[in-house]
Amino acid sequence: MPLSFTRSWSNEELEALRATAARFIETEMQPQDAAARQRGHVGHALWRRAGALGLLCTDIPEAYGGGGGDFRHEAVIHEEMARRGLTGLSNSVHSIVAHYLLNHGTEAQKRQYLPRMARGELVGAIAMTEPGAGSDLQGVRTRATRDGDSYVIEGSKTFITNGYLAGLILVVCKTDPSQGARGTSILIVETERGPKDDEEGGMHRAGFQVGRVLDKMGMKAQDTSELFFDGVRVPADSLLGGREGQGFFQLMGDLPYERLIIGLSALACMEGAYEATLAYVRERQAFGKPIAEFQNTRFKLAEVATQIQVGRAFIDRCVEQLVAGQLDTATASMAKLWGSEAQGRVLDELVQLHGGYGFMNEYLVTRMYADARVQRIYGGTSEIMKEVIARAL
Repeated sequence: MPLSFTRSWSNEELEALRATAARFIETEMQPQDAAARQRGHVGHALWRRAGALGLLCTDIPEAYGGGGGDFRHEAVIHEEMARRGLTGLSNSVHSIVAHYLLNHGTEAQKRQYLPRMARGELVGAIAMTEPGAGSDLQGVRTRATRDGDSYVIEGSKTFITNGYLAGLILVVCKTDPSQGARGTSILIVETERGPKDDEEGGMHRAGFQVGRVLDKMGMKAQDTSELFFDGVRVPADSLLGGREGQGFFQLMGDLPYERLIIGLSALACMEGAYEATLAYVRERQAFGKPIAEFQNTRFKLAEVATQIQVGRAFIDRCVEQLVAGQLDTATASMAKLWGSEAQGRVLDELVQLHGGYGFMNEYLVTRMYADARVQRIYGGTSEIMKEVIARAL
């Protein structure tokens, strides 16, 4: 049975954007996905092409070079990529970085960085996780010390999405280690030297080094890297928002946006995997007939279809709440928890329906299965989501 993919929040303008996004994805992203998975990144040219088509920073105001839309515009693009199992262009992290700048940056910071991010000239990353600090951000050890009109950054980060291609990194660090969470700040680091450094551009900032592109279970086309800061010097006005000690507050304020993206993408991935599996079981023969005719196949697909339809109602409501400014952290955590956990269950069932072919990377559901596992980890683990929800009960 085909599913209806009607969104309660969509309209004619958004569906036109969906068509544009789908054309870009099918003509520009899908043909190079296998090569991107081999080398571990999609390259800068793809980011610039996405920016030229207006597919980046769609919910950033036009005054800052964005599309002037709202979260629904971002949702359209996230969904179309997730339905096709494409994770190399991590527009989600790019958008999250743009929103940190929009919501917490100074006017000068917004005007300096957001237009370049919208054009794809600067790929955004946020450096939170460290080898010894994951979900516990209070355990961050990276230090930024004020030295005249500069900050000097010392430390290392790992598992940084977009880290290899990033031109702009928001670095979570301690500006006053004696104050715990209240001593946390976020510094804006351009990875290449610029005019303020009295150096020529086009080369890495002194002291900044990108480590290896990490060899992951899934999301092979996405550049996830280690980053090293060995005396990296940035101007004092690189402090996000212009005030020290605001980092933890800034991080907490944007969690609903981030977690809804994960829940929304999980649902769209399930929809795409369901469609691919439905086509497969109708063609695949066993014992003289299509496996779609076996009761087990039909019952499994019925269960999956039901989970998707129920999830669509909840995720759509969350989208509407976020656009209205009413989505709270607990509900966004529910969307992330339910979406990522359901994604794992659903993809496991759909891989099983592919039999041995479900173990082959040439099949979409196989790649989706490997890519999905991290959804229960990044953006806050499922265990952290349960704790956040429980505190709100």
